[in-house]
Amino acid sequence: MIPEQMSWEIQKCQEICTALEADRLSLEEGRRESEREASRLQAEAALLRERLQQLKGEAQPRAFQEELEWGRKERSQLLQQKAALESELEQLDRLQIDQVPPVPPERVVVFKGHTEEKVERSFLDMLSVKPRIHYPLAGGTALITFERPEVAQRIIALREHRVQLDESSSMRVKAEPVELLMPVSLEVIMERSPRQVLLSGLRFPSLSEDQLLDKLALFFSKRQNQGGEVEVIQRLSGPGHVALTFVEDGVAEQLIQRGQFQVSIGKETSKVKVSPYLDGKISDLPLRPLVCPRTVLLSGIPDVLDEESMSDALEIHFQKPSKGGGEVEAIAYVPVGQCAVTVFEREEGGAVSLSSAGPLS
Repeated sequence: MIPEQMSWEIQKCQEICTALEADRLSLEEGRRESEREASRLQAEAALLRERLQQLKGEAQPRAFQEELEWGRKERSQLLQQKAALESELEQLDRLQIDQVPPVPPERVVVFKGHTEEKVERSFLDMLSVKPRIHYPLAGGTALITFERPEVAQRIIALREHRVQLDESSSMRVKAEPVELLMPVSLEVIMERSPRQVLLSGLRFPSLSEDQLLDKLALFFSKRQNQGGEVEVIQRLSGPGHVALTFVEDGVAEQLIQRGQFQVSIGKETSKVKVSPYLDGKISDLPLRPLVCPRTVLLSGIPDVLDEESMSDALEIHFQKPSKGGGEVEAIAYVPVGQCAVTVFEREEGGAVSLSSAGPLS
Protein backbone atom coordinates (compact mmCIF):
# COMPACT_ATOMS: atom_id res chain seq x y z
CA MET A 1 0.00 0.00 0.00
CA ILE A 2 1.46 3.31 -0.91
CA PRO A 3 1.72 6.05 1.72
CA GLU A 4 -0.98 8.14 0.12
CA GLN A 5 -3.53 5.33 0.40
CA MET A 6 -2.59 4.61 4.03
CA SER A 7 -2.98 8.28 4.89
CA TRP A 8 -6.43 8.31 3.23
CA GLU A 9 -7.54 5.21 5.12
CA ILE A 10 -6.36 6.62 8.45
CA GLN A 11 -8.19 9.86 7.79
CA LYS A 12 -11.36 7.94 6.91
CA CYS A 13 -11.13 5.89 10.12
CA GLN A 14 -10.69 9.07 12.13
CA GLU A 15 -13.79 10.58 10.58
CA ILE A 16 -15.77 7.42 11.40
CA CYS A 17 -14.52 7.51 14.99
CA THR A 18 -15.50 11.16 15.28
CA ALA A 19 -19.02 10.40 13.99
CA LEU A 20 -19.36 7.45 16.35
CA GLU A 21 -18.28 9.60 19.27
CA ALA A 22 -20.86 12.24 18.33
CA ASP A 23 -23.56 9.54 18.18
CA ARG A 24 -22.46 8.22 21.59
CA LEU A 25 -22.68 11.68 23.11
CA SER A 26 -26.12 12.23 21.54
CA LEU A 27 -27.35 8.88 22.85
CA GLU A 28 -25.99 9.62 26.28
CA GLU A 29 -27.83 12.94 26.35
CA GLY A 30 -31.04 11.22 25.20
CA ARG A 31 -30.67 8.63 28.02
CA ARG A 32 -30.26 11.35 30.61
CA GLU A 33 -33.29 13.21 29.20
CA SER A 34 -35.36 10.01 29.34
CA GLU A 35 -34.34 9.44 32.95
CA ARG A 36 -35.38 12.98 33.84
CA GLU A 37 -38.74 12.53 32.07
CA ALA A 38 -39.30 9.20 33.84
CA SER A 39 -38.57 10.82 37.20
CA ARG A 40 -41.03 13.60 36.43
CA LEU A 41 -43.76 11.14 35.37
CA GLN A 42 -43.18 9.04 38.50
CA ALA A 43 -43.62 12.15 40.65
CA GLU A 44 -46.83 13.07 38.84
CA ALA A 45 -48.12 9.50 39.21
CA ALA A 46 -47.43 9.64 42.94
CA LEU A 47 -49.34 12.94 43.17
CA LEU A 48 -52.24 11.47 41.19
CA ARG A 49 -52.39 8.39 43.43
CA GLU A 50 -52.44 10.60 46.49
CA ARG A 51 -55.22 12.79 45.00
CA LEU A 52 -57.22 9.67 44.06
CA GLN A 53 -57.02 8.41 47.62
CA GLN A 54 -58.27 11.79 48.85
CA LEU A 55 -61.18 11.75 46.41
CA LYS A 56 -62.16 8.23 47.48
CA GLY A 57 -62.13 9.33 51.09
CA GLU A 58 -64.39 12.30 50.28
CA ALA A 59 -66.80 10.28 48.08
CA GLN A 60 -67.64 7.69 50.73
CA PRO A 61 -69.21 10.16 53.25
CA ARG A 62 -71.02 11.98 50.43
CA ALA A 63 -72.53 8.75 49.10
CA PHE A 64 -73.51 7.80 52.62
CA GLN A 65 -75.19 11.18 53.14
CA GLU A 66 -77.10 10.89 49.85
CA GLU A 67 -78.30 7.39 50.74
CA LEU A 68 -79.35 8.61 54.18
CA GLU A 69 -81.28 11.53 52.68
CA TRP A 70 -83.06 9.22 50.22
CA GLY A 71 -84.04 6.96 53.09
CA ARG A 72 -85.47 9.90 55.00
CA LYS A 73 -87.57 10.99 52.00
CA GLU A 74 -88.89 7.46 51.47
CA ARG A 75 -89.82 7.19 55.15
CA SER A 76 -91.66 10.54 54.96
CA GLN A 77 -93.63 9.40 51.91
CA LEU A 78 -94.57 6.14 53.62
CA LEU A 79 -95.76 8.03 56.69
CA GLN A 80 -97.92 10.29 54.49
CA GLN A 81 -99.44 7.27 52.72
CA LYS A 82 -100.14 5.66 56.08
CA ALA A 83 -101.88 8.82 57.35
CA ALA A 84 -103.98 9.05 54.15
CA LEU A 85 -105.04 5.40 54.44
CA GLU A 86 -105.94 5.84 58.11
CA SER A 87 -108.02 8.93 57.25
CA GLU A 88 -109.82 7.06 54.45
CA LEU A 89 -110.50 4.13 56.78
CA GLU A 90 -111.90 6.48 59.40
CA GLN A 91 -114.23 8.09 56.84
CA LEU A 92 -115.43 4.66 55.69
CA ASP A 93 -116.16 3.72 59.30
CA ARG A 94 -118.20 6.90 59.76
CA LEU A 95 -120.10 6.43 56.51
CA GLN A 96 -120.99 2.76 56.90
CA ILE A 97 -124.62 3.68 57.44
CA ASP A 98 -124.72 5.41 54.02
CA GLN A 99 -125.92 2.17 52.47
CA VAL A 100 -129.15 2.40 54.44
CA PRO A 101 -131.97 3.63 52.13
CA PRO A 102 -132.93 7.26 52.83
CA VAL A 103 -135.98 7.87 54.97
CA PRO A 104 -138.61 9.82 52.99
CA PRO A 105 -140.31 12.73 54.76
CA GLU A 106 -143.58 12.05 56.50
CA ARG A 107 -146.71 12.93 54.56
CA VAL A 108 -150.36 12.81 55.49
CA VAL A 109 -152.06 10.27 53.21
CA VAL A 110 -155.79 9.59 52.87
CA PHE A 111 -156.53 6.12 51.54
CA LYS A 112 -159.16 6.03 48.78
CA GLY A 113 -159.13 2.85 46.79
CA HIS A 114 -158.54 -0.89 46.98
CA THR A 115 -155.76 -2.93 48.52
CA GLU A 116 -153.36 -5.08 46.55
CA GLU A 117 -150.26 -7.14 47.10
CA LYS A 118 -147.41 -5.10 48.51
CA VAL A 119 -144.62 -4.28 46.06
CA GLU A 120 -141.26 -3.37 47.56
CA ARG A 121 -140.02 -0.06 46.18
CA SER A 122 -137.12 2.07 47.37
CA PHE A 123 -137.27 5.79 47.79
CA LEU A 124 -135.08 6.26 44.71
CA ASP A 125 -137.51 4.18 42.62
CA MET A 126 -140.19 6.81 43.30
CA LEU A 127 -138.09 9.60 41.80
CA SER A 128 -139.25 10.80 38.41
CA VAL A 129 -137.72 13.27 35.97
CA LYS A 130 -139.72 15.49 33.65
CA PRO A 131 -137.38 17.16 31.14
CA ARG A 132 -137.97 20.79 30.17
CA ILE A 133 -135.93 21.64 27.07
CA HIS A 134 -135.15 25.32 26.42
CA TYR A 135 -135.08 26.03 22.68
CA PRO A 136 -133.83 29.44 21.44
CA LEU A 137 -135.69 31.16 18.60
CA ALA A 138 -134.07 33.74 16.32
CA GLY A 139 -135.90 36.66 14.79
CA GLY A 140 -138.02 35.98 11.73
CA THR A 141 -139.01 32.48 12.89
CA ALA A 142 -142.06 30.86 14.45
CA LEU A 143 -142.97 27.58 16.11
CA ILE A 144 -146.40 26.14 15.42
CA THR A 145 -147.83 23.10 17.21
CA PHE A 146 -150.72 21.15 15.68
CA GLU A 147 -153.21 18.96 17.48
CA ARG A 148 -152.41 15.99 15.23
CA PRO A 149 -148.89 14.83 14.32
CA GLU A 150 -149.81 13.88 10.76
CA VAL A 151 -150.61 17.54 10.03
CA ALA A 152 -147.11 18.56 11.11
CA GLN A 153 -145.62 15.86 8.89
CA ARG A 154 -147.59 17.13 5.84
CA ILE A 155 -146.44 20.70 6.47
CA ILE A 156 -142.79 19.60 6.73
CA ALA A 157 -143.07 17.43 3.60
CA LEU A 158 -144.27 20.43 1.54
CA ARG A 159 -141.15 22.38 2.68
CA GLU A 160 -142.09 25.84 1.29
CA HIS A 161 -145.41 27.60 1.82
CA ARG A 162 -146.88 30.78 0.37
CA VAL A 163 -148.82 32.56 3.13
CA GLN A 164 -151.42 35.10 2.01
CA LEU A 165 -151.22 38.26 4.13
CA ASP A 166 -153.96 40.23 2.41
CA GLU A 167 -155.58 40.46 -1.02
CA SER A 168 -152.49 41.90 -2.68
CA SER A 169 -149.48 40.58 -0.71
CA SER A 170 -148.07 37.25 0.38
CA MET A 171 -144.85 35.80 1.69
CA ARG A 172 -142.88 32.55 1.43
CA VAL A 173 -141.84 30.64 4.55
CA LYS A 174 -139.84 27.45 5.00
CA ALA A 175 -141.09 24.58 7.18
CA GLU A 176 -138.58 22.37 9.02
CA PRO A 177 -138.78 19.73 11.76
CA VAL A 178 -137.83 20.66 15.33
CA GLU A 179 -135.07 18.39 16.65
CA LEU A 180 -134.23 18.38 20.35
CA LEU A 181 -131.63 16.59 22.43
CA MET A 182 -133.54 14.55 25.00
CA PRO A 183 -132.08 12.56 27.91
CA VAL A 184 -132.29 8.81 27.42
CA SER A 185 -131.61 7.95 31.04
CA LEU A 186 -130.43 9.64 34.20
CA GLU A 187 -127.85 8.24 36.59
CA VAL A 188 -127.59 10.01 39.94
CA ILE A 189 -125.11 9.26 42.72
CA MET A 190 -126.68 9.88 46.12
CA GLU A 191 -124.36 10.71 48.99
CA ARG A 192 -125.29 11.26 52.60
CA SER A 193 -124.09 14.62 53.91
CA PRO A 194 -122.13 14.25 57.19
CA ARG A 195 -123.08 17.72 58.50
CA GLN A 196 -126.61 18.19 57.14
CA VAL A 197 -130.04 16.97 58.23
CA LEU A 198 -133.54 17.19 56.76
CA LEU A 199 -136.33 18.52 58.96
CA SER A 200 -139.90 17.54 58.04
CA GLY A 201 -143.35 17.78 59.61
CA LEU A 202 -143.06 21.51 60.37
CA ARG A 203 -146.50 22.94 61.13
CA PHE A 204 -146.29 26.53 62.38
CA PRO A 205 -148.90 28.40 60.30
CA SER A 206 -148.70 31.63 62.29
CA LEU A 207 -144.97 32.18 61.60
CA SER A 208 -143.47 33.73 58.52
CA GLU A 209 -140.72 31.86 56.69
CA ASP A 210 -137.93 34.05 58.16
CA GLN A 211 -139.31 33.70 61.69
CA LEU A 212 -139.59 29.93 61.34
CA LEU A 213 -136.01 29.56 60.08
CA ASP A 214 -134.63 31.75 62.88
CA LYS A 215 -136.50 29.80 65.58
CA LEU A 216 -135.43 26.44 64.19
CA ALA A 217 -131.80 27.54 63.96
CA LEU A 218 -131.96 28.69 67.59
CA PHE A 219 -133.62 25.45 68.76
CA PHE A 220 -131.15 23.11 67.08
CA SER A 221 -128.11 25.17 68.11
CA LYS A 222 -128.68 24.39 71.80
CA ARG A 223 -126.60 21.65 73.43
CA GLN A 224 -129.51 20.44 75.57
CA ASN A 225 -131.29 19.60 72.30
CA GLN A 226 -128.20 17.64 71.17
CA GLY A 227 -127.56 20.41 68.61
CA GLY A 228 -124.62 22.60 67.68
CA GLU A 229 -123.71 25.79 65.86
CA VAL A 230 -125.81 26.13 62.70
CA GLU A 231 -123.92 27.19 59.58
CA VAL A 232 -126.75 27.34 57.03
CA ILE A 233 -130.52 26.85 57.19
CA GLN A 234 -132.69 26.86 54.08
CA ARG A 235 -136.31 26.18 53.18
CA LEU A 236 -136.77 23.42 50.59
CA SER A 237 -139.40 23.18 47.90
CA GLY A 238 -141.38 20.45 49.65
CA PRO A 239 -144.06 21.58 52.15
CA GLY A 240 -142.72 21.75 55.69
CA HIS A 241 -139.16 20.75 54.71
CA VAL A 242 -136.02 22.53 55.93
CA ALA A 243 -132.33 21.64 55.52
CA LEU A 244 -129.91 22.35 58.37
CA THR A 245 -126.12 22.46 58.00
CA PHE A 246 -123.96 22.38 61.14
CA VAL A 247 -120.43 23.68 61.59
CA GLU A 248 -119.14 20.62 63.46
CA ASP A 249 -119.12 16.99 62.44
CA GLY A 250 -121.09 14.54 64.56
CA VAL A 251 -123.99 16.88 65.43
CA ALA A 252 -126.09 15.72 62.50
CA GLU A 253 -125.56 12.06 63.41
CA GLN A 254 -126.75 12.63 66.99
CA LEU A 255 -129.95 14.29 65.79
CA ILE A 256 -130.61 11.54 63.22
CA GLN A 257 -130.22 8.83 65.87
CA ARG A 258 -132.80 10.54 68.06
CA GLY A 259 -135.14 10.91 65.07
CA GLN A 260 -137.94 13.14 66.44
CA PHE A 261 -138.19 16.33 68.47
CA GLN A 262 -141.11 18.13 70.07
CA VAL A 263 -140.50 21.72 68.98
CA SER A 264 -142.44 24.53 70.66
CA ILE A 265 -142.42 28.00 69.16
CA GLY A 266 -144.65 30.48 70.95
CA LYS A 267 -148.03 28.84 71.50
CA GLU A 268 -147.56 26.30 68.71
CA THR A 269 -145.99 22.87 69.08
CA SER A 270 -145.09 20.46 66.31
CA LYS A 271 -143.44 17.07 66.15
CA VAL A 272 -140.41 17.54 63.88
CA LYS A 273 -138.71 14.56 62.25
CA VAL A 274 -134.96 14.60 61.60
CA SER A 275 -133.75 12.51 58.64
CA PRO A 276 -130.45 12.15 56.74
CA TYR A 277 -129.89 14.73 54.02
CA LEU A 278 -128.90 13.32 50.65
CA ASP A 279 -126.82 15.13 48.05
CA GLY A 280 -127.36 14.00 44.49
CA LYS A 281 -124.85 14.37 41.65
CA ILE A 282 -125.59 13.51 38.03
CA SER A 283 -122.95 10.98 36.98
CA ASP A 284 -124.34 10.08 33.55
CA LEU A 285 -126.87 11.80 31.28
CA PRO A 286 -126.81 10.30 27.76
CA LEU A 287 -128.74 12.30 25.14
CA ARG A 288 -130.27 11.41 21.80
CA PRO A 289 -131.91 13.56 19.13
CA LEU A 290 -135.72 13.53 19.12
CA VAL A 291 -138.01 15.16 16.54
CA CYS A 292 -141.12 16.86 17.92
CA PRO A 293 -144.02 15.04 16.27
CA ARG A 294 -146.52 17.91 16.39
CA THR A 295 -144.35 21.06 16.19
CA VAL A 296 -142.92 22.73 13.06
CA LEU A 297 -140.27 25.46 12.74
CA LEU A 298 -141.14 28.23 10.25
CA SER A 299 -138.27 30.43 9.04
CA GLY A 300 -137.74 33.25 6.58
CA ILE A 301 -140.66 35.35 7.90
CA PRO A 302 -140.20 38.99 6.78
CA ASP A 303 -140.85 42.00 8.99
CA VAL A 304 -144.02 43.19 7.28
CA LEU A 305 -146.64 42.92 10.07
CA ASP A 306 -146.73 43.48 13.79
CA GLU A 307 -146.36 40.45 16.08
CA GLU A 308 -150.05 39.87 16.72
CA SER A 309 -151.10 40.28 13.09
CA MET A 310 -148.34 37.96 11.86
CA SER A 311 -149.28 35.29 14.41
CA ASP A 312 -152.92 35.50 13.29
CA ALA A 313 -151.95 35.28 9.60
CA LEU A 314 -149.79 32.20 10.19
CA GLU A 315 -152.43 30.50 12.31
CA ILE A 316 -155.20 31.15 9.76
CA HIS A 317 -153.07 29.85 6.87
CA PHE A 318 -151.92 26.64 8.56
CA GLN A 319 -155.40 25.80 9.81
CA LYS A 320 -156.68 25.44 6.24
CA PRO A 321 -156.95 21.81 5.09
CA SER A 322 -156.52 23.03 1.52
CA LYS A 323 -152.99 24.16 2.46
CA GLY A 324 -152.21 20.83 4.11
CA GLY A 325 -152.89 22.24 7.58
CA GLY A 326 -155.13 21.41 10.51
CA GLU A 327 -156.12 22.55 13.98
CA VAL A 328 -153.39 24.65 15.63
CA GLU A 329 -152.77 24.11 19.34
CA ALA A 330 -150.10 26.79 19.94
CA ILE A 331 -147.98 29.26 17.99
CA ALA A 332 -144.94 31.34 18.99
CA TYR A 333 -143.69 34.02 16.56
CA VAL A 334 -140.50 36.09 17.02
CA PRO A 335 -140.25 39.28 14.92
CA VAL A 336 -137.08 40.20 13.04
CA GLY A 337 -134.48 41.83 15.31
CA GLN A 338 -135.67 40.02 18.43
CA CYS A 339 -134.97 36.64 19.99
CA ALA A 340 -136.87 34.41 22.39
CA VAL A 341 -136.67 31.08 24.19
CA THR A 342 -139.31 28.38 24.12
CA VAL A 343 -139.78 25.49 26.53
CA PHE A 344 -140.66 21.95 25.45
CA GLU A 345 -141.97 19.36 27.88
CA ARG A 346 -142.39 15.62 27.55
CA GLU A 347 -145.99 14.45 27.35
CA GLU A 348 -147.46 11.12 28.36
CA GLY A 349 -146.34 8.46 25.92
CA GLY A 350 -142.91 10.05 25.37
CA ALA A 351 -143.85 12.79 22.90
CA VAL A 352 -142.48 16.32 23.33
CA SER A 353 -144.55 19.46 22.74
CA LEU A 354 -144.25 23.22 23.07
CA SER A 355 -145.01 24.35 26.63
CA SER A 356 -144.29 28.10 26.75
CA ALA A 357 -142.37 30.90 25.04
CA GLY A 358 -140.97 34.22 26.15
CA PRO A 359 -138.35 36.87 25.30
CA LEU A 360 -134.72 35.84 25.70
CA SER A 361 -133.09 37.88 28.45
